[in-house]
Amino acid sequence: MQRLHVTGRTFATRLLHAVYPPQCMTCDTLVEEQGALCPACWRDTGFIFGQCCNLCGTPLPGDSAADWDVICDDCLTLARPWEQGRAVMVYGDKARQILLGLKYHDRLDHAPVAGKWLARVARPMVQPDMLVAPVPLHWLRLLKRRYNQAAVLSCALARNLHLAHCPDLLIRHRYTGTQDGRGRMGRFANVEGAFRANPRQAHRITGRHILLVDDVMTAGATFAAASDTLLARGAASVRVIALARVAHTP
Repeated sequence: MQRLHVTGRTFATRLLHAVYPPQCMTCDTLVEEQGALCPACWRDTGFIFGQCCNLCGTPLPGDSAADWDVICDDCLTLARPWEQGRAVMVYGDKARQILLGLKYHDRLDHAPVAGKWLARVARPMVQPDMLVAPVPLHWLRLLKRRYNQAAVLSCALARNLHLAHCPDLLIRHRYTGTQDGRGRMGRFANVEGAFRANPRQAHRITGRHILLVDDVMTAGATFAAASDTLLARGAASVRVIALARVAHTP
């Protein structure tokens, strides 16, 4: 029965691809499977493979990813309440296309492959009994968008790593508006105290290692405010991961 089910699904997939051939996530080039990037777009996407900052994931000079003690200049001057941080790609033209599609244009088909990318980068940070949670949206913004893109990503990541997932672990109880146009300190001030633990889920925080997920990290202010909330409620540690990192190019 299982074999028939798999065969039927494979046939349906082939039929769908025959009618609607899968295209690259960021251009109209035909690819072998849905959610893939063509070779040219893969090359231009800016994946972070080499040396990077242990706290924010920004790429650093060097080829080795094995040194976990390297810290970038920004993280030497900013208090980072989390233990470790990573990002999948640098925020550039291709990353922007992927993220804006997921964020504003209902491209939820980006999530499965993004979950695999996130899992590859997050795997060395995984701790025993780790809980995955997204950075939450305020309910007004959630009402407008209909879904939280960070929660879509965190769900896909947790599934790939076989970790527990709690999409409503935190609540964004204060509307903070956009961070665009704010300076570094303005971003931190804007989100200070904006989060609180969800009373229905707070019992899951105490003593747990938390992996916090968002779509983009810029200054790290949102991650910091959310991490402070989790640690204040007794989290053993917080680690963070973003699909894209806004980084200064060398």
